Amino acid sequence: MTPPQPTPISKSAALKTKGGGDGIALLVIASCQLMVVLDITIVNIALPHIQSALNFSTTSLSWVVSAYTLTFGGLLLLGGRAGDILGRRRVFIFGVLLFALASLLGGLSQNSGQLLAARALQGVGGAIASPTALALITTTFTEGPARNRAFGVFAAVSAGGGAIGLLTGGILVEWLDWRWVFFVNVPIALLIVLATPRHIKESERHPGHFDLAGALTSTLGMVALVYGFIRAAQEGWRDTFTLASFGAALLLLSAFIVVERRSKQPITPLHLFADRNRAGTYGIMLSLAAAIFGMFFFLTLFVQNVLDFSPLRAGLAFLPVSAVIAVGAGIASQLLPKYGPKPFMVTGAILAAAGLSWLTLTDIHSTYPGSILGPMLLFGLGMGMNFVSLTLMAVSGVARHESGAASGMLNATQQVGGSLGLSILVTVFGTASRNEAERQVPLFLAQAGPRERQFFQRTGQLPPPWGDEVLTSGVSAAFIMAAIFTVIAALIALLVIQVRPADLERLQGGISPRP
Repeated sequence: MTPPQPTPISKSAALKTKGGGDGIALLVIASCQLMVVLDITIVNIALPHIQSALNFSTTSLSWVVSAYTLTFGGLLLLGGRAGDILGRRRVFIFGVLLFALASLLGGLSQNSGQLLAARALQGVGGAIASPTALALITTTFTEGPARNRAFGVFAAVSAGGGAIGLLTGGILVEWLDWRWVFFVNVPIALLIVLATPRHIKESERHPGHFDLAGALTSTLGMVALVYGFIRAAQEGWRDTFTLASFGAALLLLSAFIVVERRSKQPITPLHLFADRNRAGTYGIMLSLAAAIFGMFFFLTLFVQNVLDFSPLRAGLAFLPVSAVIAVGAGIASQLLPKYGPKPFMVTGAILAAAGLSWLTLTDIHSTYPGSILGPMLLFGLGMGMNFVSLTLMAVSGVARHESGAASGMLNATQQVGGSLGLSILVTVFGTASRNEAERQVPLFLAQAGPRERQFFQRTGQLPPPWGDEVLTSGVSAAFIMAAIFTVIAALIALLVIQVRPADLERLQGGISPRP
């Protein structure tokens, strides 16, 4: 999920700005953001069906999420720069078309490799379209109330996209097929492309250059790092490719830092990390993103594979999380000017840690009302408090011309942190489930009938209830690691973040995100 931006204003009010033309322009921009944001959760609901159809292992299945988020997060700032240099409307249309093409290819995929390539291409399209969509608000709406209302609509769509994706994904998978979670993007994207030239003006181009070296070294370095963890989950830590992947990640990420230090127009202004509050904010987002990506990934598998929920029921089961995130964000928004963001960062992370710790008690006898709903609500409340606090802290005190880079960095940190954290959680899951399988196999062989033995010999997997025990053991271990991530976030908030009088003055005056 994407953290909501400040200035939450109703959509109906925003549609009245400067007449119907600007209302349609805002609808086009918001539709693009909704399409990009919901693509994470809409695919999450389909994961068990994708796994079965294309023969993914549980550990390799995480690439369906990470292939998208890594390219999206890694190229996000480059996409924003492209809009400034080449013209935002032109780049926006290209990004939406690329996203549509990738979605079509994803729906037509016949094997895991084709799907992962399509997901990576979707991430590239999203990285081009999403920051340009936000920037187009400044060229379409005049500064002041009209622009603030437009930002409010954009923020509401960003925050609500996850919930819409969960429900839509459940409907599409249950009533049609998992491939429709990709196909559904194509007509939406084509309508956006047709409407854009008529209702959105082209922006003025600004001179500059593309930091391709920085974008490629950072993205490829993170891909190598994530691959290393997932490979370790499958083949162990002594595997040659595992070690080579970590080595490549170290070299590429080191090269990225060198490139950014020497670049006149770096894609990642490293001096943003010189401010302890901003650096702490990025660290907290990195940790919390790892937890939320992991929670949705593993709970999706658990409720559908162990609790035997249908895709639609699974989508509905997750909706309370989105509702409580909105409640937490609303509470924080009202009280931030008085108390500052630090109390909500600390409290929110502790609540999230408590919810994940509760989920570690999950076993094959767990029920949704008794064992899943309560922890999810606790987790969601804490995440909502943090999303608003982190967004405000990321842009607080930043020079006007760098506010886009600061907020874009927070979004990129969320996507990359989610991918990296999920890969670590998958490693923990793989190790725990492998150990549980070694314990369960002798029990299974002693009790299994001929049909169950044939299934085991053909697939190499244990059938229920033995297989459910293995999956649940791995999921529980992953939640322990996810809880540790949220504890790290709480410690960073407690020990690093310092709210100064000037910060409170800015919060009381209001902060609007600027692209």
